[in-house]
Amino acid sequence: MGVTVLLALLLIVGAVVAVVAQRRSCQAHAHGLSDLDAEADANRWVVRLGGSLSALDLRRRAAADKAATQALSQASERLRTAREQLATARTAAEYALVKRTAIEGHHHVRTARTALGLDPGPSLPDTDRARDSGRARDLRALVRTR
Repeated sequence: MGVTVLLALLLIVGAVVAVVAQRRSCQAHAHGLSDLDAEADANRWVVRLGGSLSALDLRRRAAADKAATQALSQASERLRTAREQLATARTAAEYALVKRTAIEGHHHVRTARTALGLDPGPSLPDTDRARDSGRARDLRALVRTR
């Protein structure tokens, strides 16, 4: 009888441990992308930024427009930074930073395209830094007009 009770207790403890482990695993996946998914997403944004810069021959057209030249320079810098970050990233948080940097570069490409009178392209997710730089740009434009 003692062995049966001990065996029953071990089965109950094992079941509880299994349930707790499964819930923790589900919670970890619910809080964000896996590292591989995050890497693929970040890589997609970096490749897309590179394509935006190379597919359009904006540098030649931007020679006459200082705002477009500066925006393209910023976008190129974001591409370089994102590629460096992507090469060393290993966690979902690091890949999120890569994605954020690449999206900032896309915002600069949109700014350059707008300055050149071109269609800015599809809308992009917002980032804090891109939103803040847009506010600063709007404030500079407001000060210049006064």
